[in-house]
Amino acid sequence: MSGYFASELALSPRQQAVREEIRAVCDEFDDAYWRERDAEGEYPHEFVNALAEEGWLGILLPEEYGGKGYGTEETVAMMYEIARSGAGFSGAQTVHAAIYNSAPLVKYGSDELKENLLPQVASGEAWIQCFSLTEPTAGSESTAMTTRAERDGDEYVVNGEKLWTSRIDVSDYLVLAARTTPYDEVDKKTKGVSLFLVDIERGVDEGSIQLEEIDKTVSGVVSSFRVTYDDLRIPADQLVGVEDEGFYQVLDGLNEERLVIAAEAIGLGELAIEKGADYANEREVFGQPIGQNQAVQHPLAAAFARVQAAKQFTFDAAKRTDEERKAVGARANAAKYLAADATFEAADAAVQVHGGRGVAREYDVERYLREARLTRLVPITQELALNYIGENVLELPRSF
Repeated sequence: MSGYFASELALSPRQQAVREEIRAVCDEFDDAYWRERDAEGEYPHEFVNALAEEGWLGILLPEEYGGKGYGTEETVAMMYEIARSGAGFSGAQTVHAAIYNSAPLVKYGSDELKENLLPQVASGEAWIQCFSLTEPTAGSESTAMTTRAERDGDEYVVNGEKLWTSRIDVSDYLVLAARTTPYDEVDKKTKGVSLFLVDIERGVDEGSIQLEEIDKTVSGVVSSFRVTYDDLRIPADQLVGVEDEGFYQVLDGLNEERLVIAAEAIGLGELAIEKGADYANEREVFGQPIGQNQAVQHPLAAAFARVQAAKQFTFDAAKRTDEERKAVGARANAAKYLAADATFEAADAAVQVHGGRGVAREYDVERYLREARLTRLVPITQELALNYIGENVLELPRSF
């Protein structure tokens, strides 16, 4: 069956080359590696370093800064392959942010900032592994953030609290979103937000960045934190782009990133189906493989059909990101929605096939189910993806 998964897509030569090179790296990290890292809650430094050494953290960075200069099509192929290899959705997430958090710097950062930092990011010498956006009271309503960045001479002073800031413990820098103009002083809620590049070690050493790890039950290889900014001073030249325009900078490229998230989910879905089918062929009860029973076959077959449909849709959408923005957004949100639902059904079917062993860590499928459930929540919920389609495709009244 793995042969089918490897051959059914009409990939470009460059996509195929990316998959082969990524697979060669991933082959060095087996199921036991990911199982142990998840159980211990350890970041997979060896895996990420192996990708960094081959320059893959710079897949989207321009060649002039040492990056590979690739686009969404190649990144979709890369992240799909990582998840599919056994790393799952969480394994893909260990490097996802390192790739995408640099995007605003490429387009909106100063020449000096780009020349000094991006070559280090491309080589893996410097990591920008986290984006500090979500707040306890704002949630999905990002524009309602209350974290403030106030200008003080040649610095900005930041105060506020963020939630679900992930990988800050393994990152050199973070991208911070904060209000430079209060919410009640702007004529449009998307205005007044700015982006900043923050030196994490400096902030922690000065006591202006305080961390509290969140105790969670999914993605053990990625740690998440509640972060308090207490009079954090950021040099003014670390402002990314134009003051008060940061929210629009975040939106730029968001659709492409959503397609990559969908690809990661699809890789996990295929992984779960293959595990389930292998077990159904091997496990014998009443003198025959359990996979001979339609009650076992059908959930896996239905999940396979749904995952493949989502896969075709996602890879096709990745080829069309240069079209009109709303059309790209519709495809990206549809891909995320389809991939997350299909992957959850796949992981659930794989657990059910395993019976009681489905919740035993040694069989891996319980981890797949936890991760698959997460794909329905991040980077946006399924409901928000449907909201976009309802408003922008079906032309229904805005619901919020």
